[in-house]
Amino acid sequence: MDRRSFIALAGGAGAAAVTGAGFYRWQEITPTLHYPGRAEGHFLRERCALPAPTEVVDLDVVILGSGMAGLAAAWQLNKLGHAGALMIDGPQPFGNAAGARFGDLAYPTGAHYLPLPSPEMAYVREMLSDLGIITGDALAEKPHYDERLLLHGPEERLLYKGAWQEGIIPSVGVAPHELAEHARFFAELERLRQLRGAGGGHVFAFPAVRSASHPAIDALDRITLRAWLEQNGYRSPTLHWYLNYCCRDDYGTRYDKVSAWAGLHYFCSRRGQAANAGSGAWLTWPGGMQPLAEQLAAASSIARRAGTAASLKRTASGVEALCFTLDGGVAKSYLVRARKAICAMPLHVAARVVENIGALGFDAKRHMPTYAPWLVANFLMKAFPAELPAAPLSWDNVVYQEPGLGYVVSTHQDIRAAPPSKTVFSAYVALSDRSALEARKWMQEASARDLVALASADLKAAYGIKFAPCVERVDITLRGHAMAAPLPHFRSNAGLKALREADGAIVFAHADLTGFSVFEEAAWWGCEAARRVLD
Repeated sequence: MDRRSFIALAGGAGAAAVTGAGFYRWQEITPTLHYPGRAEGHFLRERCALPAPTEVVDLDVVILGSGMAGLAAAWQLNKLGHAGALMIDGPQPFGNAAGARFGDLAYPTGAHYLPLPSPEMAYVREMLSDLGIITGDALAEKPHYDERLLLHGPEERLLYKGAWQEGIIPSVGVAPHELAEHARFFAELERLRQLRGAGGGHVFAFPAVRSASHPAIDALDRITLRAWLEQNGYRSPTLHWYLNYCCRDDYGTRYDKVSAWAGLHYFCSRRGQAANAGSGAWLTWPGGMQPLAEQLAAASSIARRAGTAASLKRTASGVEALCFTLDGGVAKSYLVRARKAICAMPLHVAARVVENIGALGFDAKRHMPTYAPWLVANFLMKAFPAELPAAPLSWDNVVYQEPGLGYVVSTHQDIRAAPPSKTVFSAYVALSDRSALEARKWMQEASARDLVALASADLKAAYGIKFAPCVERVDITLRGHAMAAPLPHFRSNAGLKALREADGAIVFAHADLTGFSVFEEAAWWGCEAARRVLD
């Protein structure tokens, strides 16, 4: 593996005396690279032959996939009194919710926070109540949440024109006419957040299928967010940068490609509040969403098994799923026979696994969402680099540039009298500066040196040469198909609608069914799938 060389500034008065300003040495850091699901994905894509199954498992319900949708399905089955289901983990347990550790320090390798759920998200609130995260009345307008999980300040900051400022939208050093546009935009968001459509429901809601119809709002899915901004006279460069950042952060895709409906939904669909936190608060864990995933798995009492589904077919008595594991590139297989299957895999995988998926109304060539690739790099820091003045180190630290999305600090939620001796900076990169196909090709071919250079770009912008000497280890996770991108017309995708309504031996559960990848959607479709298999 290639090695990434950091330029580190060596301390010491003697060195300073020699050079007059210190000297440089090379500090070699070998990053560890992870490509979750790549080996299994290539195995499926190339249709490699599997050996005969060594075991047959018979049961009532099988859940294929252990991401948030599969876990929500397992939790709902347990709530409804169903026992004996089996979950096949897929290539990576917990999928995009997975995390990892550097010893005692946990860090995310995918999603890392959850906004407070709105009152209409009763399914999410009930789930959080079961897990002890909501500690009061789950259906109250402002429930009480576990204080340890509510994001505490300082929450976020932005490096803009060489200086940190609080918040992520630029404000300091921005011209008055741009600030006026910012204010006009946020006033419009507030109007849209309260707007109601047919039947009296909110036009922007979770789950997205519960968003009330409204002719003017429905039409937003036919244009991009950038086009909507231009049509409404928003020309502020800082506002455009901010909205592009938000789309890249939530959807992995630029605002000139994302549906305007999806771009506005990002802001207008969440109305959650807490009795013990301000409006717009978030829940977060040092290890990202993995602790939540682990709690859901435990609360559901679901039996789990390692493996990836290679085929799923309907039979006279239900379904058969041929599953396999890879050990050093060598495959072993087993067969699962069940009355019902919950297909909780991303659709780009399900299209290869579910036999004759076209008969269900889904044509992969016409209906497959575009998937955005992501890179998540976790830097184990043996010391905190010196900070610029103004805004202090925050949970989320963003740099005014692209394609990086900034970095989060894993130990931020730890309440300490003094900073810990070590921490993890988790840097996120959405490869939105190129097409998804080009990005995946680059991820496949890039050297470790190139990957670390991209992953550390925001950190170098923030700290310069003070950053490298503080780094002890680097872990990089590359997700070539991280999330479905909600491009224009995604809401009218007939294939997704067909799979949402599928109600036979195979039912589907994944955020992809809506067309964009967020926890609230995954949880909804998981719960829906569980109810259907028991009806």
